[in-house]
Amino acid sequence: MEDQKKRVTNTTVTRNTAEFSQQTDNIYETVAMLSKRANQIAADEKRELHKKIEEFSSNNDNADELYENREQIEIVRHYEQMPKPTLEAIDEYLDHKLYYRNPAKENNNDSRMEALENEVISSTSQE
Repeated sequence: MEDQKKRVTNTTVTRNTAEFSQQTDNIYETVAMLSKRANQIAADEKRELHKKIEEFSSNNDNADELYENREQIEIVRHYEQMPKPTLEAIDEYLDHKLYYRNPAKENNNDSRMEALENEVISSTSQE
């Protein structure tokens, strides 16, 4: 995952919105999907950051003894320079590395199939 984060550009890029609606046929569905994926990425990064910071935290918490831990500062700087989760989600989507499904569409298709099956059954029983 670290290699992927390094190759995603951290700059602003003008995007063609038509590319975003090709896979889902709906730009709003794509935006919702990308926002959910970006939230997943952000949560993973947050867990990873807290885990690394805990390794360097000291057990002695004195109000008089407040100092900055250089290792923690370097870790935080590294995470600040990483691409934003939204950019990573967009990159995954455009590279077709993102798996998604829409249960509402699947349920709708299932109900259509059931209706067709019932039609076929009723038409054969009437004959």
